[in-house]
Amino acid sequence: MFGPPGGGKSHLAAAIGLALVENGWRVLFTRTTDLVQKLQVARRELQLESAINKLDKFDLVVLDDIAYVAKDQAETSVLFELISARYERRSILLTANQPFGEWNKVFPDPAMTLAAVDRLVHHSTIFEMNVESYRRRSAMEAKRQRGRPPVYATINDAQQIDAPRQLETQ
Repeated sequence: MFGPPGGGKSHLAAAIGLALVENGWRVLFTRTTDLVQKLQVARRELQLESAINKLDKFDLVVLDDIAYVAKDQAETSVLFELISARYERRSILLTANQPFGEWNKVFPDPAMTLAAVDRLVHHSTIFEMNVESYRRRSAMEAKRQRGRPPVYATINDAQQIDAPRQLETQ
Protein backbone atom coordinates (compact mmCIF):
# COMPACT_ATOMS: atom_id res chain seq x y z
CA MET A 1 0.00 0.00 0.00
CA PHE A 2 1.44 3.29 -1.11
CA GLY A 3 0.27 6.81 -0.45
CA PRO A 4 1.00 10.04 1.34
CA PRO A 5 1.12 10.23 5.13
CA GLY A 6 -2.32 10.35 6.76
CA GLY A 7 -4.10 8.58 3.92
CA GLY A 8 -5.20 5.58 5.98
CA LYS A 9 -2.71 2.94 4.85
CA SER A 10 -1.99 1.68 8.36
CA HIS A 11 -5.68 1.60 9.28
CA LEU A 12 -6.56 -0.30 6.12
CA ALA A 13 -3.69 -2.76 6.67
CA ALA A 14 -4.86 -3.31 10.27
CA ALA A 15 -8.44 -3.85 9.08
CA ILE A 16 -7.30 -6.44 6.54
CA GLY A 17 -5.23 -8.14 9.24
CA LEU A 18 -8.17 -8.17 11.65
CA ALA A 19 -10.50 -9.64 9.02
CA LEU A 20 -7.98 -12.41 8.39
CA VAL A 21 -7.59 -13.13 12.13
CA GLU A 22 -11.38 -13.31 12.46
CA ASN A 23 -11.30 -15.96 9.72
CA GLY A 24 -8.66 -18.12 11.40
CA TRP A 25 -5.46 -16.78 9.84
CA ARG A 26 -2.41 -15.87 11.90
CA VAL A 27 -1.29 -12.27 11.37
CA LEU A 28 1.52 -10.15 12.80
CA PHE A 29 1.13 -6.37 12.54
CA THR A 30 4.31 -4.48 13.40
CA ARG A 31 6.13 -1.28 12.65
CA THR A 32 8.90 -2.14 10.24
CA THR A 33 11.54 -0.42 12.37
CA ASP A 34 10.58 -2.52 15.43
CA LEU A 35 10.84 -5.81 13.57
CA VAL A 36 14.08 -4.78 11.87
CA GLN A 37 15.63 -3.97 15.26
CA LYS A 38 14.61 -7.40 16.60
CA LEU A 39 16.09 -9.08 13.54
CA GLN A 40 19.33 -7.11 13.95
CA VAL A 41 19.63 -8.36 17.54
CA ALA A 42 19.01 -11.90 16.29
CA ARG A 43 21.75 -11.45 13.67
CA ARG A 44 24.26 -10.25 16.31
CA GLU A 45 23.40 -13.32 18.39
CA LEU A 46 23.75 -15.54 15.28
CA GLN A 47 20.02 -16.37 15.47
CA LEU A 48 18.72 -14.54 12.39
CA GLU A 49 17.66 -17.67 10.52
CA SER A 50 15.83 -18.94 13.60
CA ALA A 51 14.11 -15.57 14.13
CA ILE A 52 12.94 -15.45 10.52
CA ASN A 53 11.75 -19.06 10.74
CA LYS A 54 9.66 -18.16 13.82
CA LEU A 55 7.85 -15.61 11.66
CA ASP A 56 6.71 -18.49 9.42
CA LYS A 57 3.96 -19.28 11.93
CA PHE A 58 2.24 -16.12 10.64
CA ASP A 59 0.29 -16.39 7.40
CA LEU A 60 0.69 -12.65 6.95
CA VAL A 61 3.27 -10.21 8.30
CA VAL A 62 2.19 -6.57 8.03
CA LEU A 63 5.20 -4.24 7.91
CA ASP A 64 3.93 -0.75 8.64
CA ASP A 65 5.88 2.29 7.41
CA ILE A 66 8.71 0.58 5.56
CA ALA A 67 10.09 3.93 4.40
CA TYR A 68 11.12 4.81 7.96
CA VAL A 69 13.81 2.13 8.03
CA ALA A 70 17.13 3.95 8.15
CA LYS A 71 19.19 3.75 5.00
CA ASP A 72 21.70 1.58 6.81
CA GLN A 73 23.22 -1.58 5.35
CA ALA A 74 22.70 -3.59 8.56
CA GLU A 75 19.00 -2.67 8.84
CA THR A 76 18.14 -3.08 5.20
CA SER A 77 20.01 -6.36 4.87
CA VAL A 78 17.87 -8.05 7.57
CA LEU A 79 14.76 -6.58 5.94
CA PHE A 80 15.88 -8.03 2.61
CA GLU A 81 16.51 -11.41 4.32
CA LEU A 82 12.93 -11.37 5.61
CA ILE A 83 11.49 -10.45 2.20
CA SER A 84 13.57 -13.17 0.54
CA ALA A 85 12.64 -15.80 3.12
CA ARG A 86 8.90 -15.16 2.75
CA TYR A 87 8.99 -14.88 -1.05
CA GLU A 88 6.62 -17.41 -2.64
CA ARG A 89 6.02 -19.06 0.75
CA ARG A 90 4.22 -16.59 3.02
CA SER A 91 2.56 -13.20 2.62
CA ILE A 92 3.81 -9.72 3.44
CA LEU A 93 1.73 -6.56 3.42
CA LEU A 94 3.75 -3.32 3.35
CA THR A 95 2.72 0.27 3.88
CA ALA A 96 4.97 2.95 2.46
CA ASN A 97 4.93 6.66 1.73
CA GLN A 98 7.15 6.27 -1.34
CA PRO A 99 6.44 4.26 -4.48
CA PHE A 100 8.92 1.58 -5.54
CA GLY A 101 10.73 4.07 -7.77
CA GLU A 102 11.94 5.91 -4.67
CA TRP A 103 13.06 2.87 -2.68
CA ASN A 104 16.67 3.75 -3.30
CA LYS A 105 16.03 5.96 -0.26
CA VAL A 106 15.23 2.80 1.76
CA PHE A 107 17.85 0.36 0.48
CA PRO A 108 21.36 1.78 0.05
CA ASP A 109 22.42 -0.84 -2.51
CA PRO A 110 20.74 -0.50 -5.94
CA ALA A 111 21.02 -4.26 -6.57
CA MET A 112 19.32 -5.01 -3.23
CA THR A 113 16.59 -2.47 -4.01
CA LEU A 114 15.90 -4.10 -7.36
CA ALA A 115 15.92 -7.61 -5.88
CA ALA A 116 13.58 -6.64 -3.01
CA VAL A 117 11.11 -4.84 -5.28
CA ASP A 118 11.24 -7.72 -7.79
CA ARG A 119 10.25 -10.23 -5.09
CA LEU A 120 7.57 -7.98 -3.64
CA VAL A 121 5.77 -7.18 -6.89
CA HIS A 122 5.71 -10.77 -8.13
CA HIS A 123 2.29 -12.24 -7.14
CA SER A 124 1.21 -9.00 -5.47
CA THR A 125 -1.68 -6.60 -5.50
CA ILE A 126 -0.60 -2.97 -5.24
CA PHE A 127 -2.87 -0.35 -3.67
CA GLU A 128 -1.96 3.21 -4.50
CA MET A 129 -3.90 5.51 -2.21
CA ASN A 130 -3.94 8.98 -3.73
CA VAL A 131 -5.97 10.67 -1.02
CA GLU A 132 -5.72 13.76 1.10
CA SER A 133 -4.27 13.33 4.57
CA TYR A 134 -6.96 12.52 7.11
CA ARG A 135 -4.98 14.36 9.81
CA ARG A 136 -4.66 17.47 7.62
CA ARG A 137 -8.36 17.39 6.74
CA SER A 138 -9.27 16.97 10.41
CA ALA A 139 -6.98 19.85 11.46
CA MET A 140 -8.46 22.16 8.81
CA GLU A 141 -11.98 21.34 9.94
CA ALA A 142 -11.08 21.96 13.58
CA LYS A 143 -9.56 25.29 12.58
CA ARG A 144 -12.80 26.32 10.85
CA GLN A 145 -14.77 25.47 14.00
CA ARG A 146 -12.65 27.58 16.38
CA GLY A 147 -13.89 30.84 17.85
CA ARG A 148 -17.36 32.00 18.72
CA PRO A 149 -20.32 30.19 17.17
CA PRO A 150 -21.62 31.86 13.98
CA VAL A 151 -24.87 32.84 15.71
CA TYR A 152 -22.93 35.63 17.46
CA ALA A 153 -21.39 36.87 14.22
CA THR A 154 -24.63 37.41 12.30
CA ILE A 155 -28.03 38.88 13.01
CA ASN A 156 -30.60 36.13 12.62
CA ASP A 157 -33.93 37.75 13.50
CA ALA A 158 -35.75 41.03 14.02
CA GLN A 159 -35.61 40.69 17.79
CA GLN A 160 -31.82 40.99 17.72
CA ILE A 161 -32.10 44.01 15.40
CA ASP A 162 -34.51 45.84 17.75
CA ALA A 163 -32.52 45.09 20.91
CA PRO A 164 -29.96 47.92 20.38
CA ARG A 165 -32.72 50.47 19.68
CA GLN A 166 -34.50 49.54 22.89
CA LEU A 167 -31.32 50.20 24.82
CA GLU A 168 -30.88 53.59 23.15
CA THR A 169 -34.44 54.77 23.98
CA GLN A 170 -34.20 53.85 27.63
